[in-house]
Amino acid sequence: MLKTLGYNYLPQPKNTTTWLPKLTLNGKPSWNSSELASFSTESRSILKNNKAIAPHTLVPDNDSLLILSPLKNNADHLERYFELIDSLEYPRHKISIAFLVSDSTDETQQLLIEAKQWYQEHSPEMRFNRFDIFHQDFFYSLPRIQRHLYVKQRDRRIMMARARNYLWTRALGNEQWVLWIDGDLEYYPPSIIHDLMAYDKDVIVPNCVIRKKDKRGKWRNNLYDLNSWQETSESRSMIESLEDDTFLAEGGDAPYITHRKYLNDFDEDEGLVPLDGVGGTFTLVKAHVHRSGIGFPTWLFQHQVETEGFAKLAKANGFGVFGLPNYNIRHVTE
Repeated sequence: MLKTLGYNYLPQPKNTTTWLPKLTLNGKPSWNSSELASFSTESRSILKNNKAIAPHTLVPDNDSLLILSPLKNNADHLERYFELIDSLEYPRHKISIAFLVSDSTDETQQLLIEAKQWYQEHSPEMRFNRFDIFHQDFFYSLPRIQRHLYVKQRDRRIMMARARNYLWTRALGNEQWVLWIDGDLEYYPPSIIHDLMAYDKDVIVPNCVIRKKDKRGKWRNNLYDLNSWQETSESRSMIESLEDDTFLAEGGDAPYITHRKYLNDFDEDEGLVPLDGVGGTFTLVKAHVHRSGIGFPTWLFQHQVETEGFAKLAKANGFGVFGLPNYNIRHVTE
């Protein structure tokens, strides 16, 4: 019995006929003339045409990766950003990278142009498959100190969703994987891409922490990304009582407690866990999720927008969303 998407599928009885072809030893379908004859004339024409154009059709490059980072005033963090990228244990020719610079007043764009010239023209062994820089201003400004205020969150997150949608729709080519990375991370393991890909999930995130000093002056890893969470019975009950136009946000001065389970709420021995919301600090996505039309909602979808809305939308369309509570990456100290 096969379990998938919450349903159990029993194997067909041996005497049940099926339109599906038998597989040959090399795993390819074997259509015989009688099976083809059961197709309509139009269907046979489509199959014939597909066979003719197959050698000339662009298909996803196996294990190719597109790294996407929307940036704003990120000049101070770009050196560390590229240090971490350069540390990745992943074939360089398999990696494409693309940036969207928006509403910046510092040297972010100029530094990216210089980085592109260095990587793509002067360092053949470090050259990316593609290095793209896009620019689109949304003319949205918010003081950093106000970024976590609840009254500002909805507009801010909608603007971030617009930026993400602009970037992936412009940059995605024939890559098989998409990796969303924040521009201000401090550390992630060099093996992280292989580590996350090994789980073979549609969407997967590690646990993003931030170093802070406790009352005794010792550095501790605290949860940073509150946008990666799992619904609970309490959170679902709370959601049922909300008006349709209620926007949910985690932490800060939100006027409610969501009762959701964050990645640091899981036991130390827990591995892969299903999630209902994700953040965007380091999010690995199979490209077919985006190609199927799953982007970052700029409208309320199940009370969420942007990355949490993306996770909800992906799950509503049958894709799996998961997290690793005990696989840590680290955000710069704010």
